[in-house]
Amino acid sequence: MRILALLIALVLSQPLAAETVRLGDRWYRIELPANPKGAPLILALHGGGGDPDQFAQASGLARVATRAGFAVVFPAGTGRRGDRLLTWNGGYCCGPSARRGVDDMGFLKQVIADAAQRFGVDGQGVYLTGMSNGAILAETFAAQNPDLVRAVAGVSGTMDTSRTRVQGRVPALIIHGTADTMVPYEGGQGDTSLTRTDFASVPSVVQAFLAPWGGVLAETRRSIDTRDDGTSITVTDYQRRGKVVLRLMTVQGGGHHWPGGRKARLTEGKTQEIDANTEILRFFAAHP
Repeated sequence: MRILALLIALVLSQPLAAETVRLGDRWYRIELPANPKGAPLILALHGGGGDPDQFAQASGLARVATRAGFAVVFPAGTGRRGDRLLTWNGGYCCGPSARRGVDDMGFLKQVIADAAQRFGVDGQGVYLTGMSNGAILAETFAAQNPDLVRAVAGVSGTMDTSRTRVQGRVPALIIHGTADTMVPYEGGQGDTSLTRTDFASVPSVVQAFLAPWGGVLAETRRSIDTRDDGTSITVTDYQRRGKVVLRLMTVQGGGHHWPGGRKARLTEGKTQEIDANTEILRFFAAHP
C-alpha cells in the first residue's frame, strides 16, 4: 500500500502533457503543472523563423517551469508556410507579420484569456519571455500593457525604443550578448541579420524600463566567469527599496543565443556561464 501511495503521489506531481489549442487560424501550445488551477502563466515567444514546438524543444523552458508550478504557453506567430517559419509583429521587426501589421498584441491578449478560461490558470497578471523577435514583442507588450504583466524577460532582442514608451512599472530581465551579430548589443543592423531593421541598443531598452520607476535607483554590478568558454557575464542590478526592478545580464563575447538552450549551428559565443531558464524563473519568482 505504501508503494502504491508513493506511485500515486509521483504521478500527481508530474507536469501534464503538452496540448495544442486552435484559436481560429492561430494556435498556441500549452504545458501545465500538476496543479494548473490558479497557476502563474508564462508566455514564451519563439524567435523569427521559429514556431512553438521548435522553441519549446530548443529552450527546454517548460520542463523546468512546470515543475516549479508555472504554466507555460508557447503562442504561434504568423507566416507564409502554415505553422512553421513564423514571425511576430514587434513594430519594426520582423518579416511579413510586421509588414502586414498583424495584430499580435491582440492575439496575445486572446491567448491569455483563453488559457485562463480553458485551463484555469491565472490570467490576471502574466509573465512574458521571448527569444530574438519574440523578445522584441515580449518587451513591447509589457511596455504597453504594464497592468497585465508581472515581469518580462527578453533574450537577444530589443524593442523599438524610439517609438515605444514603457507606460508603467514592469520588472525586467534582459540577457544579451556583446558579440550578437543578428541584434547588435549597441544597436544598428547586424552583420548576419535577416532583416534591414535598425535595432535599438540594449542600453536604450534598459533606460526605457527604468524610466517609470523614477528617483535614484541603487545600482550594483558583479561578474560571473566560472567556465573556460570564451565568455563571461556582467550582472547589473537596479534596485528600489532593496528589490531588483531591472537586471541586465551582459554576456561578454556572447552570440545570438538562449543560454543553456540548443543551437547546434552556433560555434562561438555559446556561453556556459548561465542557464537562461534558471535566471528567468528566479527573476519571475522574485516578482509574484
